[in-house]
Amino acid sequence: MGEQDNRPLWQPSHTGDLPITRFAREAETRAGRALGDYDSLHGWSVEDPAAFWDLLWDVCGVIGDKGDRTAIDLDRMPGARFFPDARLNYAENMLRRSDDADALVFRGEDRVESRLSWRDLNELVSRLQQALADFGVEPGDRVAALMPNMPETIAAMLAVASIGAVWSSASPDFGPRGALDRFGQIAPKVFIACDGYYYAGKTIAVADKLKEIVAGLPDGMAVIVVPYLGCADEVAASLPNGRSLDAALAGYEARPVTFRRMPFSHPLYILFSSGTTGVPKCIVHSAGGTLLQHFKEHHLQSSVVRDERVFYFTTCGWMMWNWLVSGLGMGATLLLYDGSPFHPSPEVLFDYAVAERMNVFGTSAKYIDAVKKSGLRPIEHFDLSTVRMMMSTGSPLAPESFDFVYEAIKPDIHLASISGGTDIVSCFVLGVPNKPVWRGEIQGPGLGMAMDVLDEDGTPMASGKGELVCKRPFPSMPIGFWNDPDGARYRAAYFERFPNIWCHGDFAEWTRHGGIVIHGRSDATLNPGGVRIGTAEIYSQVEAIPEVVEALAIGQDWEDDVRIVLFVRLSPGAMLDDGLVARIKSAIRSGASPRHVPARIVAVDDIPRTKSGKIVELAVREVVHGRPVKNMEALANPEALAFFRDRKELAD
Repeated sequence: MGEQDNRPLWQPSHTGDLPITRFAREAETRAGRALGDYDSLHGWSVEDPAAFWDLLWDVCGVIGDKGDRTAIDLDRMPGARFFPDARLNYAENMLRRSDDADALVFRGEDRVESRLSWRDLNELVSRLQQALADFGVEPGDRVAALMPNMPETIAAMLAVASIGAVWSSASPDFGPRGALDRFGQIAPKVFIACDGYYYAGKTIAVADKLKEIVAGLPDGMAVIVVPYLGCADEVAASLPNGRSLDAALAGYEARPVTFRRMPFSHPLYILFSSGTTGVPKCIVHSAGGTLLQHFKEHHLQSSVVRDERVFYFTTCGWMMWNWLVSGLGMGATLLLYDGSPFHPSPEVLFDYAVAERMNVFGTSAKYIDAVKKSGLRPIEHFDLSTVRMMMSTGSPLAPESFDFVYEAIKPDIHLASISGGTDIVSCFVLGVPNKPVWRGEIQGPGLGMAMDVLDEDGTPMASGKGELVCKRPFPSMPIGFWNDPDGARYRAAYFERFPNIWCHGDFAEWTRHGGIVIHGRSDATLNPGGVRIGTAEIYSQVEAIPEVVEALAIGQDWEDDVRIVLFVRLSPGAMLDDGLVARIKSAIRSGASPRHVPARIVAVDDIPRTKSGKIVELAVREVVHGRPVKNMEALANPEALAFFRDRKELAD
């Protein structure tokens, strides 16, 4: 262990002024004991979750009727219920302000800039709410959106939530098959899309794609086309029941937004898994659970308060977009960006940070690594004095990236590597504002999250690599999966391995500082933060190529230039020449995005399957994670195992 690992990279100062400190003082009164540091506060939050979440509701000033009961059936996982008597509306908690300060600031690369005040946002939500109601949208109905991360997207989501309807979104770079695999399952009553978008300086039209998507969704569905390129009327005219946003809102005057308060567990969002083992799972999240969990993460874990300016580089197909929106509930200004974070140059997001006095800079581990490789040293060119926190997720943040942030971006900054997922629309482990930052480590488990690391037999591990689990219920657990009426798929996804314990699928270990290191997915799932495509979508595209009989994909960040490794079995006589490789890579991209998805193609003679279809998971566990699997040689073909073993040192 080097000397740099024996001292923290950052130490908090002025902790007495932090929201988490004020919360701890209130918690001490309820707990009847001292909770002088984060570890003791966290201990209380998981020992008495009913008291913790009840206090959080009060401290964050949740708007709604709390009811008499905080939690029931806390010994059941799944099955526990939080605030079973409560009624609230997510949008009502977001639209607390109606003044002329900035609510949303937007940049679409170097093409578009706009901003909405709180008053503007309320008025747009009001008009959208009236239009949606006239389209017949009622509580529980679904509204799907293929949209950039722009102000109109947030306004539409808030209008949907105000009615008690359910929002689901994806990024406009999804291919038609990827969009239909998601939205086709939930039968939306209204579909909202942009007229195109910008990426890396290019103008990308979507009219033809929208025709294919709309044709695969319910007949009679209303379609709203939002202007971004300036051709919304033309695109809308080409779609059944299509109308531009301006046309949809014509005749509606802004008035006070009305909010229908629904039960705490009423659905708010449908998010989608990456589609690793078939068509993407539709994960249903509750309004109350999302609201409380996000309030905790914004206010207590990230110290966000009124008038702060919060940025996260995300698309509408990633759960960090849903997370970002909840910053409105703190009275914060959201800084939105859509497009390439390197167009027209690597400086673009740092220019944005300076111009808009950014306080929280959220991004991905891959972005930080890419800035480093570009040669840019922001510390030498930008006044980042307003930026107090940088957050990173999407994949584990490497120790060298911690070094780069403190050496080349800003030495006095709270760097928070965070990890959770679509499954919980939030984080399990994340930043802690009153603890030091140690190189290569996530600071700790979130308040109210009873995290642990278990071995294969379910025994807690004080050290060493094992399964990251959560041992007690929490509000942002999904309501369930769409079209899973008996909950069998939901239970199998998270609770089959360790009964009554949430098994998340991350391979992790505790550190000596009480932090966490995430080593990657224990099930070899493609990382949706780095590659927005699931294996089911890869197969549907690649196996349409006549020469390809079968394909099997994994997602591992073994090398900088590889995000997907695809094993293919070819038809007799076919050769994996440069032309076929190019066609396969093109098929992968067509299912995901017009952007380059770095891939390695490996031809094999056979792809045997286990009964569960998890041959790749077993191979990765055996070779990459060092977990012995009985009869491995009988389960995987020699070419696959040789590939894994040759790259073991890269994975480590």
